[in-house]
Amino acid sequence: MKDFINKINAHHDALSRLKDDLELQETLHDLIDKIVLALSKDNKLMICGNGGSAADAQHMAAEFIGRFAFDSRPLPALTLTSDTSTITCIANDYKFEDIFKRQIEGLGREGDIILGISTSGASENILRALEKARDMNITTAILTSTKANLEKLICNYAIKVEASNTATIQEMHLIIEHYICEQVELRLCG
Repeated sequence: MKDFINKINAHHDALSRLKDDLELQETLHDLIDKIVLALSKDNKLMICGNGGSAADAQHMAAEFIGRFAFDSRPLPALTLTSDTSTITCIANDYKFEDIFKRQIEGLGREGDIILGISTSGASENILRALEKARDMNITTAILTSTKANLEKLICNYAIKVEASNTATIQEMHLIIEHYICEQVELRLCG
């Protein structure tokens, strides 16, 4: 029972920091503005992550393509984590570190947005994808934590959650991901 209470307290503390982080909120709203603009110009949002963050990427893309809060038109978003044939082909023929980069090269175009999700901010395959996207004039964003080495982050928007463990970071990411979905859907389809 005590462990559960400690978990709730850690979650509460992380939520309080999220609520009070004005820089994070400003960056988040700037990113939402950029996503709305890109999607209104027939560009797309590409999302990637590893492990639990890969599941978050799929969840988020599904909210855009399916629906989030109400019946709306599908919004152009895709995940770079779902196609196992593509991922294993790239990992086998090149390197695992290139699984998202190669997809950006093949699917991305100027005006698109890539959102990488990485609790550590150190996932080499995410960093390489962001670097390639930047070279292609694709807007880059990362959802990460304050543990991330910002010198390695090659992105236009870095949303950094302050929490001490991976599970809590992922829980804060989910709140932010849902907020992005809600705001974009409202502004484009509301």
